[in-house]
Amino acid sequence: MKHRYLLIALVPLAATAPGRAESLPSGWAEDPPAIESLVTFARTESDLRVAIDRYVFDKAAIERRYEVLYSPARIERLREFARGWQGQLATVDFEALNHEGQVDYLLLRNRLRYDLEALDQQERRRAEVAPLVPFFDDLRLLQEDRHNRKRAEPRAVAGLLDRIAEQLDELNAGLPNTAAGKNRVSPVVAWRASNQVDHIRQVLADWNTFYAGYDPLFNFWVPEPYERVDEGLAQYAEGIRRHLVGVSDEDTAPIIGDPVLAEGLRADLAVEMIPYSPDELLDIGRKEFKWIEEQFRIVSNRMGFGDDWKAALEYTKNLAPAPGEKPWIIFEIGDYSENFVEAMDNITLPPLAREVWRLRMQTPEDQLRNPFFTGGEETRVSYPTNTMAHRDKIMSMRGNTPHFNFGTVQHELLPGHHMQGFLTQRFNAHRGYLSWTPFWSEGWAFYWEFRLWDTDFPRSDADRIGMLFWRLHRAARIVFSLNYHLGNWTPRECVDFLVERVGHERANAEAEVRRTTIDAPLYQIAYMVGALQFRALYEDLVVNGDMDERSFHDAVMQGGTLPVELVRARLTGQALAPDFESEWRFYRDP
Repeated sequence: MKHRYLLIALVPLAATAPGRAESLPSGWAEDPPAIESLVTFARTESDLRVAIDRYVFDKAAIERRYEVLYSPARIERLREFARGWQGQLATVDFEALNHEGQVDYLLLRNRLRYDLEALDQQERRRAEVAPLVPFFDDLRLLQEDRHNRKRAEPRAVAGLLDRIAEQLDELNAGLPNTAAGKNRVSPVVAWRASNQVDHIRQVLADWNTFYAGYDPLFNFWVPEPYERVDEGLAQYAEGIRRHLVGVSDEDTAPIIGDPVLAEGLRADLAVEMIPYSPDELLDIGRKEFKWIEEQFRIVSNRMGFGDDWKAALEYTKNLAPAPGEKPWIIFEIGDYSENFVEAMDNITLPPLAREVWRLRMQTPEDQLRNPFFTGGEETRVSYPTNTMAHRDKIMSMRGNTPHFNFGTVQHELLPGHHMQGFLTQRFNAHRGYLSWTPFWSEGWAFYWEFRLWDTDFPRSDADRIGMLFWRLHRAARIVFSLNYHLGNWTPRECVDFLVERVGHERANAEAEVRRTTIDAPLYQIAYMVGALQFRALYEDLVVNGDMDERSFHDAVMQGGTLPVELVRARLTGQALAPDFESEWRFYRDP
C-alpha cells in the first residue's frame, strides 16, 4: 500500500513581523508564574510547533512499528515518511510564517535531509555486515509478518528455524577459519555484526512470546528448533566478538566503535549548521589547545611549579577528599556557584530549578562509560565505591578532585544542563524533540565556564588548574574525536593522546574514548565549538551591540534547543528564506 502523509494546515498563530526575539516574559520564573505574561508569550510561539510535534511523534511511532534495525522494511518506510514531509514542506508559504515558524521550517528542512542521509548510511552498513548474518532476513520477516498481522504457520516456521539452527552450527564451527582467512572483516564491521545478532535474537524472543503457550500447533512444532536457534545466536554473537573482534573473557571489552568517516561527518556538520570542514575544526582545536597550555604555565608558575604545569596538575589531583565526603563538597560548590552567578545579575535563575536538583552516586559500571561528574535535575557523582579494585579507586579519586569539579558544577546544574532541561520542558519544547543538538546544550554550559574564567570566580589556583584541565580536555576532544571519526587515529591512539597531552588517568581516558565511540559523532567537539559560537554571539550582540546581558541570556533559554546559527538568526531577527544555508564564520583566535 502506498503510504501518504499530509502536513497539517498551517494557520499563523500571530501576525507578528519578523524581528528581534523577545526576552523571557516577565514573571516566568515566579511560583506560580504570571499567567498574563505567559499568555502573551504563547501568542508569539512558532507557527510550525504543532506540525513539528506531529512529525516527531509520528516518526517515533513508525520506528516502534518497524523495530528491526537495518531492516529494508524499516529503512524504506522511514525514507518514504521523510520524503513525504519534504514534499509537503515545499508547499508551505514560507513568507506567511512568523519568524519563529521560519526558524522551525529550516530546522525541519535540515532534519529531513539528515534523516535521509542517515538511512543511506544504514543501507551501506547493512551491506557490509550482510555476509556475516545470512539468516537476518528470514528471522526479521517472522516479526515483521506478525506486525503485518499475518499469522505464522507453525510447521513451516519450525522447518525454517531448523534450517537456521543448522546454519548457525556451521557458522559457529567456521569462525576460527573466518578469523584466519584472507577475507577477514575489520573489527569495526565484526563488532557491528555481533550487535546485530544480539538485536535479532531479542526480536526473535519477542516474536516467540507472542505465540508460545497460546497456540497449540505452535507449541507442538516450534519450541525445539527455536531453542536451538536462540542458543546458536547467543554463541555466534559471542564467537564473533572473540574470534573477529578480539574480546577475551578475562579482559574489559576493547574499544572498537564505528567511525562515520568524512562522509558521515559532512552530514552531521550540515545538520548542525557548522560551515567548517573537519580539517578547519582540527585547526581550531589545536589553537585552543595551545592557548590553554599557556594559561596552565601562568598558573603553574604562580603555584611554584615553574612551566611544569603537569606537576601542578598532579598536585591538584592529590587534593581529593576522603571516601564518603564527596557529595557534601558538591553541595557546597553548588551553593557557591549559584550565589556567584546570581550576584552577576546577568541571567534569570528559576527558584524552583534551584530547589529541585539532587545528587545520585554513580555505580562502578556507570563509571566505565562516564567516569566524571554529570548533570541534570538528578546530577550524578563519580567517586570510588568499596567494590572497586584498589587501582580503580585511586584513579577515580584523582580524576574527581573537588577542584576538577569546581568549574563544572555550574556546567551541570545552573545555569547549565539542569536549568536547560528545566526551561526546554517549558518553552519551545518541540525543538528539542525534533533536533536536540549538543552544540546548544553542551556549548551553552561550557560557554559559562568561559564567562566565569574571566571573573574572580575561582577561589584559588587549584580551582584554576581544575578549570583549565576541563578546558584543555574540551579542546582535546576536538582533536581526538575528529581524528577517530576520520579514520586517522585508532581508539588506542586517542587514549594515549588524552593521557600524555591532557593528563588523564588511563582508566578515565579509556572511558572517555569509549563514550566517543557510542555518542553522536560530533558530540565531543560540541562543547568547545558550541561555546565558541555562543561567545562570538555574545560579543556581537552585547559587547558590540545594544542587547543587555540578561536579555541575551534569557532569550537563548527561551528559544529552546537550536543549532547556534539559528539562535543567532532568532535573536537578531535575521531575514530568512527557504533556501537559507549556514555561512556564519564564528571563530576568533584566542
